[in-house]
Amino acid sequence: MMESIPANGSTDFSVNVHTTQNRGMTPEEIAKICADKIVSVSQDSHPVIRDQAIEFKENITRLLSFYMKQAIKSDRTTIYNELVKSGHSELAEFIRRL
Repeated sequence: MMESIPANGSTDFSVNVHTTQNRGMTPEEIAKICADKIVSVSQDSHPVIRDQAIEFKENITRLLSFYMKQAIKSDRTTIYNELVKSGHSELAEFIRRL
């Protein structure tokens, strides 16, 4: 059996589980999970470097969240237009109001 190694070459195979109740995850929640995968810094790092890395991660989180929201809006526009084109204007209007 061949062992799979993450793309970054790490041998850290830890798994994190994130759950919600009665809803999907928000763009902000997904952005944080993604940023945690992109940027990590040891708490033992020099305080200046650690603080810079934390600020960078926060910036990445905000950026990812913004563009995920834009992608959601764009996808809803596509769905709206396809529903209107298919004669489902009432359903399309419901999607538009989401």
